[in-house]
Amino acid sequence: MVDKLHYCSGCQQYTMHDKCPKCGTETHIPKPPKFSLVDKYGAYRREVKKKKLIEKGLY
Repeated sequence: MVDKLHYCSGCQQYTMHDKCPKCGTETHIPKPPKFSLVDKYGAYRREVKKKKLIEKGLY
């Protein structure tokens, strides 16, 4: 038995199954990433965010 809540991004429903019973899409666990003061990927995340802002003309 599955013991964690899963989220279907296709029909935006929560379920306890690996596949959504409504649409058959693979589900994922809607758990946020673990918090750490040492941010290993912060530079990459800021770079991507800056590129998106430049594309929109907001930077």
